[in-house]
Amino acid sequence: MTDTDARTTLISLLHGVEKFNREVFPQNRELFAELAGQQSPSTLFIACADSRVNPSMITQTQPGDLFVLRNIGNIVPAYGEMLGGVSSAIEYAVLALGVSHIIVCGHSDCGAMKALLDPDPTKLAKMPTVASWLRNAEAARAVAGALQATDAGPQSVRSLAEQNVLLQIAHLRTHPAVAAALARNELILQGWFYDIASGEVVVLDEATRSSIHVDEAIARLLGAGQAAAPATA
Repeated sequence: MTDTDARTTLISLLHGVEKFNREVFPQNRELFAELAGQQSPSTLFIACADSRVNPSMITQTQPGDLFVLRNIGNIVPAYGEMLGGVSSAIEYAVLALGVSHIIVCGHSDCGAMKALLDPDPTKLAKMPTVASWLRNAEAARAVAGALQATDAGPQSVRSLAEQNVLLQIAHLRTHPAVAAALARNELILQGWFYDIASGEVVVLDEATRSSIHVDEAIARLLGAGQAAAPATA
């Protein structure tokens, strides 16, 4: 990107801010007034930092609904492995904000998953932090199977991305705040996969390690809710 292109891009972003101040904010003034002094999101949404993934657009939620945590490959290191921004965000979301759901969302054409399937030593040598970070997803590659570089097509990337989501949910369970909330039945964990080209989102079933459609996931949750409801006279 040339210096001229960089300035043009920045100017475009600033024009966007002007539009927000001029049109969007006034139309949502009451909402932002409510959010000005506090937040009470119901969900911690862990997603990849990929620019094509927009959690609020996918879920059709408003500001204040999601506490969003994004990083390369939607990774959650097991507790104690890499204590830092991810661990502190999870702890804060569960203990301070009291979220009732944590969603880990993977996606198609994920660069992190491509790097795991077909690592380029030259590129990774220039990004040692990325290389170290991706070790937190190595077990997913083992589950997905030993693939040759020539096999790293869209379906293989998807398979690894889905297994990675399930691995990161397992890592979530090692975090003390999460483990305690799960023990009290105050928290639900769920894995999603988002296909950028089709817009489809599927829910990943931990028990079968397979995907189910959103409508089936909704039906299961409704059924579980009815079963848990106390009987009325």
